[in-house]
Amino acid sequence: MRTSTIGICHNGFTLVELMVVIFIISLVLAVSFPSFTIRQDGKLKSDAGHIASILRYLNDSAIFTKETYDLNINFKDRVVRYKGPDGEKTERIDNLSGITLQSRGKVSDGEVTVFFSPAGMGESFTIHLTSVKSSLEIVFNALSGRVKVSAHEGMARSAGVYAS
Repeated sequence: MRTSTIGICHNGFTLVELMVVIFIISLVLAVSFPSFTIRQDGKLKSDAGHIASILRYLNDSAIFTKETYDLNINFKDRVVRYKGPDGEKTERIDNLSGITLQSRGKVSDGEVTVFFSPAGMGESFTIHLTSVKSSLEIVFNALSGRVKVSAHEGMARSAGVYAS
């Protein structure tokens, strides 16, 4: 608290004090915000790689064991269920946004089940993952059994994750 020469008390902050506080707050936000978006992109790439490995696992297992396995995607709960040689498993994928099938086009609500047969002659499809700043596609080619993860069309960069 400052007292002027007349004896009147002035409460408050000076302009310089306010500018210093605003500068410190903006500096803290500038340092922390990019790490938050990097973490989200890392989670998106991690989810994409995990789904790609599940698809490859189901395709390889179907060919090797001569049995048909299924992958069920529930868009409401954002859950992927699959049955393989090790039993049924459930995975939560927060960035799940849709799937494009040759037979039905793009589906983004309800449930979709995809089958992996021993002949390997199933349906090719693309699973879409979307976060705040980017989108990734997991493309499964039924003829070759290849799985590719790449940036969504229109995005500038590629994730560079492959499972062959």
